[in-house]
Amino acid sequence: MLRVIKHSNLDIIKLFKRAKKGLFVQNILSNQIKKVALSMFRKNFFGIFHGSISAKIKENQFLINKKDAIFDELEDDDLIALYFKEDYRYKDASIDAKIHKQIYKNISQAKYVCYAMPPFTTSYSLVHQKIIPKDYFGHKIIDEIEIYDPKKFSDWYERAEYEIYQYFKKNDTNIMVIKGYGVYTYDRDIHQIAKNIAILENSCKLLVTSDTIRRCI
Repeated sequence: MLRVIKHSNLDIIKLFKRAKKGLFVQNILSNQIKKVALSMFRKNFFGIFHGSISAKIKENQFLINKKDAIFDELEDDDLIALYFKEDYRYKDASIDAKIHKQIYKNISQAKYVCYAMPPFTTSYSLVHQKIIPKDYFGHKIIDEIEIYDPKKFSDWYERAEYEIYQYFKKNDTNIMVIKGYGVYTYDRDIHQIAKNIAILENSCKLLVTSDTIRRCI
């Protein structure tokens, strides 16, 4: 027997307002992502197709770039809203979507998540076990970062969605440098994410440059 669910006019109005508010929030987050993504692309923190950035919409939903998104010209259609419960939409999303999901699920302070591959930081990670900035801003903001070794890249993405959020919780940090892979970071402020990566990359650039100069003297 078909069950008919009746809604009062007041219920319908509430549902409409809730949906409208959700779209308004999503639009604000979309504009934030597009603006910061462009800035980070210009700094070479994102490649044409590699990297990911997302924002938490509500308790069980987040907005992330699609897998074919080009970061210097992101449009609304290049972003996709995902629920924690995986469905067909994950096929269109960034390959990093499951990693972002686990960070949001397990770390309440995470409102924005980013994966970037800044060149100096990534290259520095190949030959060092930790980053100890020698410049003022790096020392004040970052202090010292252990470089995480993922061991085998062949099964990295199968492990990454669990190992990354567990690293954040175990080490009480919001920045993770992964050997030969790049940087994962989260924050309550999307601009702070961009700032942290920029400071980290500049510190690694100075470390690489100073090492080169030292060898030439």
